[in-house]
Amino acid sequence: MKKMLEMFKGDKGEVSSKRVVGIVGAIVLFSAMVLNIFYPKEISPSPDLIDAVKWVVIGALGITGAEKFANKNAEG
Repeated sequence: MKKMLEMFKGDKGEVSSKRVVGIVGAIVLFSAMVLNIFYPKEISPSPDLIDAVKWVVIGALGITGAEKFANKNAEG
């Protein structure tokens, strides 16, 4: 459990909201895709909603990754 909580922390040990949003959004997105396999198409989420969650996850995790590289280059 402790290792799982470490995923949400940044370099300085604080909880990163971008990581939380990205990881939770990815879990929700993957869960929706798996549930779409088992349930009829009539109750599946709209494609626009899936795309919105996808772009939020890409943005949150992309910014987090870019910050890691930017911090390394700035420290030098």
